[in-house]
Amino acid sequence: MTTSVLITGTSSGIGRATVRQLARRPEFTVYATARNVEAIADLADSGARLLPLDVTDEESMRAAVAAVEAAHGQVDVLVNNAGYGEYGPIEEAPLDRVRAQFETNVFGLSRLTQLVLPGMRRAGRGRIVNVSSMGGRLVFPGGGYYHASKYAVEAISDALRQEVRPFGIDVVIVEPGLIRTGFGAVAAKSLGAGGAPAGPYRTMVASVDAAMAKSYANPMLAATPETVARVIERAVTARRPRTRYLVTAAAWAMVHTRRLLGARVFDTVARLQFR
Repeated sequence: MTTSVLITGTSSGIGRATVRQLARRPEFTVYATARNVEAIADLADSGARLLPLDVTDEESMRAAVAAVEAAHGQVDVLVNNAGYGEYGPIEEAPLDRVRAQFETNVFGLSRLTQLVLPGMRRAGRGRIVNVSSMGGRLVFPGGGYYHASKYAVEAISDALRQEVRPFGIDVVIVEPGLIRTGFGAVAAKSLGAGGAPAGPYRTMVASVDAAMAKSYANPMLAATPETVARVIERAVTARRPRTRYLVTAAAWAMVHTRRLLGARVFDTVARLQFR
C-alpha cells in the first residue's frame, strides 16, 4: 500500500505547491484539502485525492481523518499547513480576530493532530510536519499575535515530539521565512484594519506596512512556495528528519542574528527599521 499524506490548507501558496511536489512520488497517496473543494479541483490533475476540510470545524476534521483511515488504516503523514497572519498593534487588535487566528493556526492544528495520533500509534509509525514560521523564533512589531500563534506551534511540536517518539512517530517543524504567497497581502490588509487610522500607532503601522511590502517584493529576501514544498518533501521522506528546517538564507540569518545579539540589540535594530 502507498503512504497516505494528509495536507491542510492547499487552496493556495505553500499547501498547493506541497501537494504537487509530493503527488509526483508514486509511493504517496496525497490528500489535498480545503474548506471549498472546488477551489482545489485542479489538484486532482496532479494525482491528488480531494477532501473537504475546515480546521475550525470538529465534524469536518473527523470526517477527513475517517476517510483517509478507511482507505489506508491510518494517516501516515500529516502536514499541518493551514494558517494565516492577522496583524495589528497589541493594544488595538480586535480580540475576536485574534481568537479566530488561534483557532486556525493553533487549535485546528492541535485537534487534527489529536485525531490522527491513535491510528499512528496503532500502526507503530507516523510523521507530523507542522508548518510554523521564522516568526515562531523572533518577533517584529505589529505581528505580536501572529508570532504568538507560531510560538505556540513551536512549543506544542517540541512537547509532542518527545511524547510520541516511543510510538515510532516523528514530529518535524518547518519554518519558512518570507514566501511569495498571498500571506503578505493578507497580513498587510489586516494590519491597516487593526490599527485606528488616527490612533497612537499609526506611524508604526505605516512603517511596518511599507517594510512588509518592500521585503516581500525583494527576490533576495522572499522565496517561492515551491522552495518550501521541496523542504517539506525532505522532512517527509528523510529517514531521520531534523527537528527543524529553516527555509531561506534570509530567515536563517535573522533567526540566528536574534539569538546571537540578544533581545536589547535586536529591539534596537527593529526600532531603526520600523520607525
